[in-house]
Amino acid sequence: MLNGRPGVAAATRESVLTALDLLGYERPARLRQRSAGLVGLITPELENPIFPAFAQVIGQALTRQGYTPVLATQTPGGSTEDELTGMLVERGVAGIIFVSGLHADTSADTERYERLRAHGVPFVLVNGFSPRIRAPFVSPDDRAAMRLAVTHLVSLGHRRIGLALGPARFVPVQRKIEGFLRSMREELEAGEEEARELIEHSLFTLEGGQAAASALLARGCTAVVCASDMMALGAIRAARRQGLAVPGQFSVIGFDDSPLIAFTDPPLTTIRQPVAAMGQAAVRALLEEIGGTPAPHSEFVFMPELVVRGSTAAAPPAGS
Repeated sequence: MLNGRPGVAAATRESVLTALDLLGYERPARLRQRSAGLVGLITPELENPIFPAFAQVIGQALTRQGYTPVLATQTPGGSTEDELTGMLVERGVAGIIFVSGLHADTSADTERYERLRAHGVPFVLVNGFSPRIRAPFVSPDDRAAMRLAVTHLVSLGHRRIGLALGPARFVPVQRKIEGFLRSMREELEAGEEEARELIEHSLFTLEGGQAAASALLARGCTAVVCASDMMALGAIRAARRQGLAVPGQFSVIGFDDSPLIAFTDPPLTTIRQPVAAMGQAAVRALLEEIGGTPAPHSEFVFMPELVVRGSTAAAPPAGS
């Protein structure tokens, strides 16, 4: 195993070598590989399981290409994205991948990314687009995601469909709203004003989903589409607190298809972000930038998928 013999799976050997590193043992000389360089990965948090999922895919793809991934996570009251970026630049990283960072916030100053470019550090941005930033972007199609969700709920007989999402300043939130309004118009002939009354902004957390769903239930919604799986779990809690069965009296759709979400009670119907394809595309684009053949400064958009499980069902009869 440790003598570099063939016949040992690369992943197995790498996991054992990583364990040796963690335990403080020195790698056998012939298995010490010169890293092609450090690559930073900045995520806003790790509590939402979608971010560790992205980190794993991106980290593995970088390792396969000989790079060493460095995970940097913002913490409440701790390091900001700018501070983390500064620390990575000081350590001489070959490039940085930002997941759901300030590039997704329309109120944030994009000058920070120009400064990073001036430092000669290539970067790629995942989930969130700005025409003012010259870099490759990787995103799911948020508008198409809402079409999938609304079409599914309408097919089950729902008419009062709510949308629970995070703050309005984020690009993915704005795109989901556009997709939701269009789908409500096409599927239910709902006017924009009528449909906007069924949109509730909150936080991308379980508590945020609970608050948003409570407000939407008060407006007579029989179903809700949530902008994250965490919010969807909060929506289920809100319904149960009002004595409503999910999905019998209230249907809930999440967004992400985070790890373990298939094992909730009930198993969550959700929109799956193609994390593996997106993460690999982000790494490919970054390595092209590092290699001096930059990817086009455009957006690579990936089609999401509706995964139907147990949290959606036929609309309850009117008046029930």
